[in-house]
Amino acid sequence: MRSLRCRSISVVSVVAALALPVLSSVACSLPAQVTPSAGAKDTVWSIQKPRNPLPSESASASVSRFSFIAYGDTRGRRDGVSEQYEHSLVIESMLRTIKNMEDGPEPVRFVLQSGDAVVNGRDPKQWNVSFIGLINRLTTTGGVPYYLAPGNHDVTSAAELDAPGRLVGLQNYLRAVSQLIPADGATRRLSGYPTYAFGYGNTFVIAFDSNIAEDSTQLAWVRGQLEGLDRKRYTHVIAFFHHPVYSSGPHGGSIIERPTAAVRAHYMPLFRKHNVELLFTGHEHLYEHFVERYRDATGQPRRIDHIVSGGGGAPLYTYQGEPDLRAYVRASGLDSARVSHVVRPGARAGDNPYHYTVVHVDGARVWIEVIGVDWGVGFAPYGNNRSVLGDTAVRR
Repeated sequence: MRSLRCRSISVVSVVAALALPVLSSVACSLPAQVTPSAGAKDTVWSIQKPRNPLPSESASASVSRFSFIAYGDTRGRRDGVSEQYEHSLVIESMLRTIKNMEDGPEPVRFVLQSGDAVVNGRDPKQWNVSFIGLINRLTTTGGVPYYLAPGNHDVTSAAELDAPGRLVGLQNYLRAVSQLIPADGATRRLSGYPTYAFGYGNTFVIAFDSNIAEDSTQLAWVRGQLEGLDRKRYTHVIAFFHHPVYSSGPHGGSIIERPTAAVRAHYMPLFRKHNVELLFTGHEHLYEHFVERYRDATGQPRRIDHIVSGGGGAPLYTYQGEPDLRAYVRASGLDSARVSHVVRPGARAGDNPYHYTVVHVDGARVWIEVIGVDWGVGFAPYGNNRSVLGDTAVRR
């Protein structure tokens, strides 16, 4: 592998507001093109290009009605041995949904996956045997683009860019998605990182790597994308990444993991500043929905809907307790962040099924549909399976 370009990073002091130590490390930029080691016995295959790729941003400027699918955590119990069975049930349902909606007013235009594709992203067999064939069905039979954000199982949970395990996992991830995400050097891609964005119609989507949420280069790139965005065109801005900002499963409750603390400290003030309205994460293998309300710089009331959807096939989790938000709320300061837990997951095994979400965009209106799979058919987290997102009254 080519040599890495290293730089010193010092994490800003806002982390102190979360009762965390200030982190300092040496982070290394990956070369622009990460390639498998020469003579590697196993190489991760590239997921096939979508049969119906998204048009250029300019070509879709007039689109204001469509839908997309979002879900996460597809890793399976037999990764590297056989195809992910539980994930295959989700894919079958997605394909039916895509087919049923293709001639309607809100066809499915893309799929977002918030990470943990496989158990061990450093193992090429797990990608090739268990995951990639299923996603090929979405991109070819379903015909839709597929966008994956990296989870801790994919690229490890290391915060350092030059951590050996991370480099191997990242190499495999980039091979898998090489035909799906913007190329290195593109305006909508941070070169060498699994960090990218795209626009379709009235909606702009950003993916970043929450495993390295302290990294200043990634944060600056995301900030630049938001600062340069035409908000008259892009009335909806969405971010998807792996670690929830807050959650109530075994990774949340009273626990505040390092990536979560870093996302709270660095990304949430940025998202509030730029009125990002919808977040999709996984990591917790269940479904829950939080709403964060705040006031923007003009005093206008705003809202961020945060969907945790990790029911893509990984072993299912249960409710463990409410997240500790005391330091987070104090740190929000003038933003006046207030968080409500709209949907709580169940506390018993069997309460939280495999599932995925369909997000419907209709001009200023956005609503979500949660589709349970297998024994979870009929899942009704809102008393039914639908909810309107955002506050239409404050749309631009």
